[in-house]
Amino acid sequence: MSNVETLLERNRAFARDYTNADLPPLPTLRTVVVACGDARSDPAHVLGLQPGEAIVIRNNGGRVTPAVIEEVAALAFLAAKMEGGGRPFDVVVMHHTQCGAERFADLGLQRALRAQTGVDVAPVAIADHDESLRDDVGRLRRASAVPDYVSVFGWLYDVQTGWVREVVAPVELAA
Repeated sequence: MSNVETLLERNRAFARDYTNADLPPLPTLRTVVVACGDARSDPAHVLGLQPGEAIVIRNNGGRVTPAVIEEVAALAFLAAKMEGGGRPFDVVVMHHTQCGAERFADLGLQRALRAQTGVDVAPVAIADHDESLRDDVGRLRRASAVPDYVSVFGWLYDVQTGWVREVVAPVELAA
């Protein structure tokens, strides 16, 4: 069976028992998780998320890019419109150990990739996870498009142990 056939068969099994048709459009845990696309660090498994509990944004390294800032700002705006005012919600930026984005910190690899593909991976390169998490959380906290009722914090997931470690604690939300 091909990978595509395997995935379609799994979907058929999922759809037979599907019971989530009445989930609300906003996550019940009022949480957005920004995480790496690495298959070993799926937030649904790592954090035990159920359908409808959180919005998950995945990209290289789980980095806070301009696109992530726009997504979070749009979600905050949408939530405020749907609920008639801003209510707090959390954004968890979750990086993980042994990330492929660590390889992007190699300047030679960056130059070769840019020369061959035109892609600049410098903004998502990770040389130090704690520092990258502090940078990413700070970038979201400083973004003028993200309202002050959004709490942002950073965690590091260890792919060897399964544990999540807090690197950047949440801050008090504005009154």
